[in-house]
Amino acid sequence: MQLNSENYFSQEMSEKYMSVSQFKAFESCPAMAMAEISGMFEREKTTALLVGSYVDSHFEGTLDIFKAQHPELFKRDGSLKSEYIQAEQIIRRIERDQLFMEYMSGEKQVIMTGEIQGVPVKIKIDSYLPDKIVDLKIMRDFEPVYKPEQGRLPWFEGWRYDLQGAVYQEIVRQNTGKTLPFFLAAATKEKVTDITIIQIEQDLLDFELEHVKGQIQLFDAIKQGIIQPDRCEHCDYCKSTKVLTNIIKSGELLDD
Repeated sequence: MQLNSENYFSQEMSEKYMSVSQFKAFESCPAMAMAEISGMFEREKTTALLVGSYVDSHFEGTLDIFKAQHPELFKRDGSLKSEYIQAEQIIRRIERDQLFMEYMSGEKQVIMTGEIQGVPVKIKIDSYLPDKIVDLKIMRDFEPVYKPEQGRLPWFEGWRYDLQGAVYQEIVRQNTGKTLPFFLAAATKEKVTDITIIQIEQDLLDFELEHVKGQIQLFDAIKQGIIQPDRCEHCDYCKSTKVLTNIIKSGELLDD
């Protein structure tokens, strides 16, 4: 079956292709990633996620379809809930900025496939222009993100968008022969919407691509059932499927 916009997120295509979100899920918890691929587990669709999807669908030209698929956006009287009124405000703020709109003027939702270390990979580009790759992000804010192992990171690194850029750039290169710069066109969900456009620097993209190359075959082996997936024991999936096998002594908690 050919990969297209209708089946891009289907279970069949999730089994066939690695995506950036799937790769990050394996990094977070391989057991959860496998449960998602098999359809046994689905992460909660939070209001914050739906606000971002609302804005995304507007720029894709599919907002009417998105609204029809998500009746939870509306109050009983048929009007939008306040969170999605804010999404409309974010859209209007973006559309007032000429440079932002230039970066969002490319071909929308362009699907490409390729391979990294022999593993099939799929991508879907928000705005594909002849000289650049642009991904739209709707963020809570642009504050640094704290990671216990790494400390404070710029928000785009904290959320691994540099890794996304590396994969997108590589798959576009395989399809076109061009190494295009990767940009984030981002807006915030703050009371007063902030906007920015960030180019992820090439040395960071190169570093992240090497990271992906070093892990993707392991994750694919887990997908193929060759290696048993580890559990993180902290995510919602692991909590919901935990089976108690021992008793913890109170003093042991202090060691954590």
